[in-house]
Amino acid sequence: MASDPGLAAMLLWTISLQAVGTAGTNSNEVNLLDTTTITGDWGWLTYPSHGWDAINEMDEYFSPIHTYQVCNVMSPSQNNWLRTIWIPREGARRIYIEVKFTLRDCNSMPGVLGTCKETFNLYYYESDRAVGSAIRENQFIKIDTIAADESFTGVDLGVRRLKLNTEIRGVGPLSRRGFYLAFQDIGACIALTSVRVYYKRCVGVNRNLAVFTDVVTGADSSSLVEVRGQCVDHAEERDTPKMYCSAEGEWLVPIGRCVCSAGFEEHRDSCVACEVGFYKPVAGDGLCGKCPQHSHSETRAALSCPCDSNYYRAADDPAAAPCSRPPSAPVSVISSVNGTSVNLEWDRPLDTGGRSDLQYSLLCLKCSGEGGPCENCASSPGGVSGGKTGASIGGGGGGLVERLGNAAVRFVPRQTGLTEPWVTVLNLVAHTNYSFRIMAMNAVTHLSNEPSLYAMVNITTNQAAPSEVLAIRQENTSQSSVTLLWHEPDQPNGVILEYDIKYYEKDNEEHSYSTLKSKNTSARVSGLKPGTKYIFQVRARTSAGCGRFSQNVEIQTGKAAPLRYSTMTIIWICMALLSGLVTFVAIIICRKRQGYTLPHYPSLLHCGYSKAFQDSDEEKMHYQNGHVSFPDARFYIDPHTYEDPCQAVHEFAREIEASRIKIEKIIGSGEFGEVCYGRMRLPGKRDIPVALKTLKAGYTEKQKKDFLSEASIMAQFDHPNVIRLEGVVTHSKPVMIITEYMENGSLDSFLRRHDGQFTIIQLVGLLRGIAAGMTYLSDLGYIHRDLAARNILVNSNLVCKVSDFGLSRVLEDDPDAAYTTSVSFHIEGGKIPIRWTAPEAIAYRKFSSSSDVWSYGVVMWEVMSYGERPYWNLTNRDVIKSVEEGYRLPAPMGCPAALHTLMLDCWQKDRNERPRFCQIVTVLDKLIRTPENLKSMETLCRDIQRLGVTLMGHQKKIMTSVQLMRAQVLNKSVPSVHV
Repeated sequence: MASDPGLAAMLLWTISLQAVGTAGTNSNEVNLLDTTTITGDWGWLTYPSHGWDAINEMDEYFSPIHTYQVCNVMSPSQNNWLRTIWIPREGARRIYIEVKFTLRDCNSMPGVLGTCKETFNLYYYESDRAVGSAIRENQFIKIDTIAADESFTGVDLGVRRLKLNTEIRGVGPLSRRGFYLAFQDIGACIALTSVRVYYKRCVGVNRNLAVFTDVVTGADSSSLVEVRGQCVDHAEERDTPKMYCSAEGEWLVPIGRCVCSAGFEEHRDSCVACEVGFYKPVAGDGLCGKCPQHSHSETRAALSCPCDSNYYRAADDPAAAPCSRPPSAPVSVISSVNGTSVNLEWDRPLDTGGRSDLQYSLLCLKCSGEGGPCENCASSPGGVSGGKTGASIGGGGGGLVERLGNAAVRFVPRQTGLTEPWVTVLNLVAHTNYSFRIMAMNAVTHLSNEPSLYAMVNITTNQAAPSEVLAIRQENTSQSSVTLLWHEPDQPNGVILEYDIKYYEKDNEEHSYSTLKSKNTSARVSGLKPGTKYIFQVRARTSAGCGRFSQNVEIQTGKAAPLRYSTMTIIWICMALLSGLVTFVAIIICRKRQGYTLPHYPSLLHCGYSKAFQDSDEEKMHYQNGHVSFPDARFYIDPHTYEDPCQAVHEFAREIEASRIKIEKIIGSGEFGEVCYGRMRLPGKRDIPVALKTLKAGYTEKQKKDFLSEASIMAQFDHPNVIRLEGVVTHSKPVMIITEYMENGSLDSFLRRHDGQFTIIQLVGLLRGIAAGMTYLSDLGYIHRDLAARNILVNSNLVCKVSDFGLSRVLEDDPDAAYTTSVSFHIEGGKIPIRWTAPEAIAYRKFSSSSDVWSYGVVMWEVMSYGERPYWNLTNRDVIKSVEEGYRLPAPMGCPAALHTLMLDCWQKDRNERPRFCQIVTVLDKLIRTPENLKSMETLCRDIQRLGVTLMGHQKKIMTSVQLMRAQVLNKSVPSVHV
């Protein structure tokens, strides 16, 4: 049935007034079809012929209007098709169809309620080419049924108000070269005013100095297309630049970046060359820097600034350092002659060359008195010790004498490399002219081709002291003494007051010598070692001073006489005496000692293990307060006593080459940096898993010192229940501490992951390992100060090892440090783990092995409660108050009475009444040997089960709530309670 002409005309008139107009498209949308840009007929195919009609009219601006309309609302079973032309896909993987249309309200038309519809269907069909003019309905795939948001009525026509609808549908993925769209009318009164088909793309952009070109969005509505950017000119990748194109045509998640190459700096979105007079040595984000003082750049894009003429840059100077030059000569030289020595002093050069690394060198010249040439003091006769010269002199007693060379000119502190403007020159020749040239030098002096400038001073020695002693001979030699004779100097230059005899062992090379004085030309030197070679020198002293020491004379003492008793006999006698002394001391100490008895153990007589703690006297000896330390005991050395922490590390720890370490993944982070898992390869051994603690970049000297100090502490420990240090890496970056790898991580997390999965004996075994490790540490004199389950590591064999040795430095001497953890409480400049710390340590900062025992009791509670937080959600202040008033943590659910009693003993307020770690190990060993003593406190558990609570997790939560409520009530109402 044909559409109503009057209705069609009214529909067209309404469209001509208000429906014409083209909405602007976004820059990220690419049109494949837009009917608003078609000036003539759209050329679409209709089927059947009495369905869709093409309407071409002119609007009031005389612009053509092209629409398709259908309004066969009077006839039932309508099936009218309208197909577009073949639309090329142009690489799009997902397309969008925007349809603008008007639709008549069926209720506004009389007599059509049974046949009128208010929807139409949208279809598409993919093909690689145009398929002709036939419409095959079965080839088309339905996209959606489209309904109008607003429909117009006759009233709207009367007031000339049109209600235009816009609907957008997406289709994808597409794979053929093109496609058709089709509109199916099933009995509606509609008019299509425009159809736009487009796809979305991400428009090219410049981001982080990388160019990202246009890219078509993905096929799905949620897909992201990864796009790799290309660095702009004169830029290079720092990290591979990537972005993701979303289905909406927007760039997301920028990753990586490019940086400007050396000689270029960033300007907006490009890299521009450094101007003349500027430079940039390396690629990076930095800007070009102005050439340092006394340097220049002659071209753009300079990587460095060459120095100006007569200026230089040392090999280890950075590119940003200003150029410098050699210094001028020192000024104001003052000489002070004292016999055969001279003191020289001077002032700094007026021009230091722009450097602070100033040093001085001295050239000594010996000049003849007749104005002849000067020669270097080092090459003049008698100026320097030559080889071993002189005649051998035989003597009695089997001694051997050799006369060695003359003494050399000496410079104190040295001849070159002086950092202070003074020097003393010794051993000069008397009554001789000398010339000294003093040169100032710095790190660029050797780069200059100009001769070094110097200050010169001439002096004449005026020695009136005696000349050298000659003809030293040996008169007598014994095992421990030597008698020497000599003649007076040829030129005494006055009355000789005394002689100085200097002697030392030949192999010591004057590092340690002795002196003896004599009024005569002979002397007896005693207290010497038998069979040892000694060097002797003699000099004379007058009122004018001391003369020069004589030539070296070597004399060997006589060999030792045979012993009256053999060496082995003497050794046995000494060992017998020592054994008797040790036995005597041990008896005295044991008699003075009083055995330790746990204050609460009498109550354990009712718990079924009284005999377990009343064995033989031999066993009780292990449970006494104190033990004898013999000479082979080791002691812990605090690395903070070393001035340089690297010295302590290299003394205690093994340096590992970085090439032997392979980092595989990051497993956590610590105070100083990341904690990684890796493998270490040692020569002749297979790879072993290790944990690597790295020192983060940009560390301070204090952080490095603390980091290395922890390694120095760990390196001193060797026990199966203390974390083992494999080595350190300090010669390369990053600086690393390498320890054994503990597969199960920290004890608290491990217990929470395996809640309720262990037997009581297994838990006691864990506690025994911790106590054994702490026994070892306390015997070394080390106080942990932060013993908690979080600082205990567990390996794959369920062996517990004490770790984290970094807190001792925080609490002992450094009031500005802080222990940063969520369970800490600020006390007098440091932070203390309140819930694990003994009361005297909190109040008075008195840490000892006894305070570690208190912490161990809390660790026992953590283990038996499978990692619960001590004191639950009580505040730190409430914890301090409760403990001071006598409150103690109750036994965890299922905890044997014997273990809870041991906890209470660890929490004695008087630290002298707490057990020692070696005693705790003994108690736990006995409990393991007699498991019948490990009976749990099940009364409350049975009461909870009677209430119908059968799940273990629910029982534990109820137990925790009851205990927390009890703690809060006691904390608020009772001044002193012991639970």
